[in-house]
Amino acid sequence: MTQTSDPYAGSRETTEGRIYTVTGGDWDSIHAEDPLASERIVVNMGPQHPSTHGVLRLVLELEGETITEARTVIGYLHTGIEKNTEYRTWTQGTTFVTRMDYLSPIFNETGYCLAVEKLLGIEVPERANTLRVLLMELNRISSHLVWLATTGMELGSTTMMIYGFREREHVLDLFEEITGLRMNMAFVRPGGLAQDLPVGVVEKIHEFIPYMRDKINDYEKLLTGQPVWKARTKNVGFLDVTGCLALGITGPVLRSAGLPWDLRKQMPYCGYEDYEFDVITETTGDVFGRYLVRINEMRESLKIVEQALDRLAPGPVMVGDKKIAWPAQLALGADGMGNSLEHVRQIMGQSMEALIHHFKLVTEGFRVPSGQVYTAVESPRGELGFHVVSDGGTRPYRVHVREPSFINLQAFPAMVEGAPIADAIASGASLDPVMGGVDR
Repeated sequence: MTQTSDPYAGSRETTEGRIYTVTGGDWDSIHAEDPLASERIVVNMGPQHPSTHGVLRLVLELEGETITEARTVIGYLHTGIEKNTEYRTWTQGTTFVTRMDYLSPIFNETGYCLAVEKLLGIEVPERANTLRVLLMELNRISSHLVWLATTGMELGSTTMMIYGFREREHVLDLFEEITGLRMNMAFVRPGGLAQDLPVGVVEKIHEFIPYMRDKINDYEKLLTGQPVWKARTKNVGFLDVTGCLALGITGPVLRSAGLPWDLRKQMPYCGYEDYEFDVITETTGDVFGRYLVRINEMRESLKIVEQALDRLAPGPVMVGDKKIAWPAQLALGADGMGNSLEHVRQIMGQSMEALIHHFKLVTEGFRVPSGQVYTAVESPRGELGFHVVSDGGTRPYRVHVREPSFINLQAFPAMVEGAPIADAIASGASLDPVMGGVDR
């Protein structure tokens, strides 16, 4: 058995094969490399720290209370979602991708399905597109509410924490009524949606819109002019347009630096070109600017939801091609999880051919022509892109996701190095990273 001397990525040969041991450069190695290291401290913030969004590890090198070097360590929530989709049918892939950024599952599903539909060369019905827009904008509101609530808590505003999650419950209640689930719904499917809106939910969305508008005004009264909030967010975590473009940063972080880049306007999808809304920007490039962008984006999302409700015309929510629509003429059970008894009776009672087709469509799936595509949607965190490759089979050959949380997290060192350690919390929070998306 041999062993290498590399302290960072050692390996040794065993009877089972070569085993690698990868370690980080923490205090011992830093101290050995630099004789002045005795003046510095290395602090691990996370991965259990409540202000690092679950499982993000920040390695901060400090001189006094000033951050001289910052490193982000990820991988604690790795799920292998991209690889898993390659072992499931095209439709089953939605059940995986919806769990990446678990705060915005509808965006994950829609981006993936747009890629599959592009490979298939099909257009979904207009009603399905309208409902996708409606659900995505409701999801944008619920996601921004989580950011506002958790950032408020991290900066000392526990009231904002309570308010944010209170309003998010209303959105999740709507999701539960529409899809059967509050999160990770797999409701958007290649070719359309799993089912149509249930009776009475349109009226509930209409009631939610003015309620939510009033609550957003309350948030501004609570935070925007509050001295502590301003002191913790203004001129903190600065990143200008040049820095954003160099690092590939998108979403509210980029728009807070003054660039009005929004894929709903620049590269429209799902009919967004037919909706009237503004791309919100600020010019401060700091945490306060990102707060204002997200606050006003919620207002714009409510405008889009109103327009979607007005545009909602009767019609199908799934393509008519029975070789793609999965399952054909689906009707969910009362629990939102399985097929309804009426649907089972219909499938079992029509004919042997119908039963065989249903069985093969569900178990084997449909074939997608060979090729590769890239599609992107504007998620609450920025450009969420799907590079999907098909070899002509019934499951993806490759799926790779351009996840905005992962890309945006690169900006953390640039934002905090040279700043006090207290600003690390506000700066990291302003990126709004969701670790399920980062590690996926």
